Amino acid sequence: MPYPKDKTYRGRIAPTPTGRLHSGHAATFWKAQERARDRGGQLLLRIEDIDKARCKPEFVAGCIEDLKWFGFSWDEGPDLPHSLHAPYYQSQRIPHYREALDRLISIGAAYRCHCSRKDIEQAVRAPHAADDEIIYPGTCRPPHRTKTSPPAKQQYCWRFKVPDGVRVGFEDGRKGPCEFVSGTDFGDFVLWRADEVPSYQLAVVVDDHMMRITEVVRGEDLLVSTARQLLLYDALQWEAPAFFHCPLMMDEQGNRLAKGHQSLSLQALREAGQTPESIRKEWPGT
Repeated sequence: MPYPKDKTYRGRIAPTPTGRLHSGHAATFWKAQERARDRGGQLLLRIEDIDKARCKPEFVAGCIEDLKWFGFSWDEGPDLPHSLHAPYYQSQRIPHYREALDRLISIGAAYRCHCSRKDIEQAVRAPHAADDEIIYPGTCRPPHRTKTSPPAKQQYCWRFKVPDGVRVGFEDGRKGPCEFVSGTDFGDFVLWRADEVPSYQLAVVVDDHMMRITEVVRGEDLLVSTARQLLLYDALQWEAPAFFHCPLMMDEQGNRLAKGHQSLSLQALREAGQTPESIRKEWPGT
């Protein structure tokens, strides 16, 4: 899915405030900003803070501080007045996600799952998806839509009923043709957690649709997630955006950068005297 030339480009940067941003985040977000500016388009900032147990207010403030220091600017976001698609905090958008979930339930594309993670891990021959997520073995999957009530006081999540053996392909803006097979590369995935938190897969699809995003720029660790999300777009009868997956940044040992790499956070690099320009010079390919 290359970027459609007949549309005004709309991109986004969407940090998850579970820690301070590191250089890898900055590299991906910088590419998103470049692609928006090069196309005369718009860029919005969205804070993906639906997991309240891990997302802290100080990290929200820290993300915005790091982005502004690095040289990012956006046309819509939580700190700008009169932005058209507010709110830009996912924690304030729960009703939108619930509406989409209810729609998926009504068409039989979602079902209740009472399995714990331990149940799934102990399932016979539980394989892993391409992104190392355990493929759900289908224990609670109904052969048809059901509206029966769950047992009293028993927690359950909602899963998306992935069609078996469907080839989900898309043209990535960087990697070219990509294809995954449902049921093999990934299985029935969670839409709504048992603790009443919407999943990443559902939330970003709803937000990107409602915020009219035309291209999603993010890390290539989310390639399989793109296949999952394309099935959601199809089920909800929404037009999907284009996708551009950036290479992941590694540390000196070849491990993917994570928020646990405190010494490589933008905050630590700034305090060590580095500048945004000097950090960008260290990125591969620059």
